[in-house]
Amino acid sequence: MSQIFDILKGNPDESDYKKKGVIVQGITGAYGSLHARNMLAYGTNIVAGVTPGKGGQKFEDKIPIYNSVKEAVDATGAKISIVYVPAKFFLGAAKDALESGIKLLVAIPEHVPVRDTLEVINLAKEKGATIIGPNTPGIMIPELIKVGIMPPMPFKEGNIAVLSKSGTLLYEISDSLTNAGFGQCITIGIGGDPVNGTRLVDAFDMVKDVPNMDGLVIVGEIGGDSEEILAQRIIDSGFKKPTVAYIAGRAAPKEKRMGHAGAIVMGTYGSAESKVSMFNKANIPVAKRPAEVPVLLAGKMGQSD
Repeated sequence: MSQIFDILKGNPDESDYKKKGVIVQGITGAYGSLHARNMLAYGTNIVAGVTPGKGGQKFEDKIPIYNSVKEAVDATGAKISIVYVPAKFFLGAAKDALESGIKLLVAIPEHVPVRDTLEVINLAKEKGATIIGPNTPGIMIPELIKVGIMPPMPFKEGNIAVLSKSGTLLYEISDSLTNAGFGQCITIGIGGDPVNGTRLVDAFDMVKDVPNMDGLVIVGEIGGDSEEILAQRIIDSGFKKPTVAYIAGRAAPKEKRMGHAGAIVMGTYGSAESKVSMFNKANIPVAKRPAEVPVLLAGKMGQSD
């Protein structure tokens, strides 16, 4: 089982199974408090909040707030933190978390300066930690734990892993999968900033050996070469589980940024054609529209029977 599952789920033989503690950085802000309440309602075990200068207060009259992540970790032993602070404060918040022993950092803010993101990624490597984002909807194991801003309705417990660059498409495609009878064992929003702590290929490495995963859905987009790199990794690894993909922005004009900061095609670099071609080489069908994903997945799973 990959490290990320160890952090999120733990060992079924341990008393803390299904009770992994989560720290919320920026829990007193309007955005952080809203989504902290939503995470609590889903069943996520939020054990502490962090807002400098507000230590000693309580969130919802029960969750202690600390001035630093170090104080929160010392008090709770939590290894997961989600960051809701504005982009300009992300570097300081992330360093506080990683230097305090956090092993899974979910970075919600978008438009984080690239230099700050790179510094945080390097620090995470030194500390043996995983970063999801920036500009991510988060990560979840349906019906177990939600660390992010995604609505719960589209997701259902099951055996399909979904890796997505787009938050909105993560929700839409997961909803289509759920309605077609394909629940999810994990969903990861990679994030839409140009540089992310976890690339598609990294997320694949996290989930490819999970025993209860029966299939994989990849939601990519135009721009960059992360889909091509992932397709090559799938070929090289000999991964045989049913896999399908969807590429957003196939009709986008070249050299015009579409939505995410990294979603831009320069010449042939980052084009949908390049990505579809590489996925085809890896024997991964690419849906033309999100609703087609479960249809293609059912076909692939039927072939593997």
